[in-house]
Amino acid sequence: MGNMYQEMGICKEVEDFCQDIAKDLAERFTEIDRIAEQNQMKVIHAMQKERVDATCFAGTTGYGYNDMGRDTLEKVYASCFHTEAALVRPQITCGTHALAIALSANLLPGDELLSPVGKPYDTLERIIGITESPCSLAEYGVSYRQVDLLLDGTFDYDNIAKAITDKTKLVTIQRSKGYQMRPTFSVKQIGELIAFIKKIKPSVICMVDNCYGEFVEEMEPSDVGADMMVGSLIKNPGGGLAPIGGYICGIQACIDRCAYRLSAPGLGQEVGASLDVMRSLYQGYFLAPNVVSGAIKGAIFAANIYEKLGFKVIPNSTESRHDIIQAVELGTAEGVIAFCEGIQKAAPVDSYVTPEPYAMPGYVSDVIMAAGAFIQGSSIELSADAPIREPYAVFFQGGLTWYHAKLGIMMSLQRLYEKGLVELV
Repeated sequence: MGNMYQEMGICKEVEDFCQDIAKDLAERFTEIDRIAEQNQMKVIHAMQKERVDATCFAGTTGYGYNDMGRDTLEKVYASCFHTEAALVRPQITCGTHALAIALSANLLPGDELLSPVGKPYDTLERIIGITESPCSLAEYGVSYRQVDLLLDGTFDYDNIAKAITDKTKLVTIQRSKGYQMRPTFSVKQIGELIAFIKKIKPSVICMVDNCYGEFVEEMEPSDVGADMMVGSLIKNPGGGLAPIGGYICGIQACIDRCAYRLSAPGLGQEVGASLDVMRSLYQGYFLAPNVVSGAIKGAIFAANIYEKLGFKVIPNSTESRHDIIQAVELGTAEGVIAFCEGIQKAAPVDSYVTPEPYAMPGYVSDVIMAAGAFIQGSSIELSADAPIREPYAVFFQGGLTWYHAKLGIMMSLQRLYEKGLVELV
């Protein structure tokens, strides 16, 4: 392996430093494998219960009437995530699109949207209208309110209670940290927050942005009271095989409205051809628990590497995991760029290109993204991205296998080491 790492451009000093850390993670990885096995059984049970067979993989065209594979896949998602209904479609282009559908379908003029977890992810700012945009919720008369987290990253229950009013129609809970250096919320924490909100106003819709969180724990937010749970198929549940798509799972009334928003009132889930992607969507979902476990191992490895070098990491090297993202605060733009260059060099696709910061649509500052992926933008594959702004933190995620995630982190460290931005201790 030493010769192979050297052929990949990793020097002996970096290899030895990383291998010493990897040796101490075996016990931690055993627990990750246990959760993956349980989630794997959950997926298989759902597929068997809904009687998936080879005819489900056939594509449809045009209106997509009588698309058995599409309809069965939605039943599989609903069964696995324990919800009344699900909308799982290749017509949902990304996680941001899925969130926009769920919000716009269930909020009407005069309603208020509340975020009890502080500022949402950058791409939601224009959807909500925090940043002015045509077709935002604000333009259609939906108001917005947020309650920032406490300094320790926990919920400010006192001010959340004050923020819930007669106008509050929907509460959006972002599970993952986005581009913030705050903890990701566990399913248990999300359940406690939902219970608190429902006690004050039972009719409020609680929606969880579950991106990056699927199959990390034994339960999902839908198991602890979420009315809607939203995610992207080119993240965890697509298993690296889904070429496009998103999902919204939840109570029937909410999903019906989402389907009307996605297609048209009166058409809903009856239309939407699956073309030729069904096999990839099913097989990706089948593989997802195992793929996610490899990504979590990579994130823990990254935390241990960079924490030992003195960088702030969230989560830290010993904390429990609630999504696949590892944040590393490198402190300088140069460090962020070097990290991303290393991730790119570890990619099976486009390893020869150099990522550069640019003004990416939907973001409020220049962003650098490293991803040599089989599916463009797939963040369950090895990737890293960061806004070029203080505190200059990079967000690492993915890896279809633990070994690829490991290589990516080693290459990121190699690049920082070559530039004299770290000293190996």
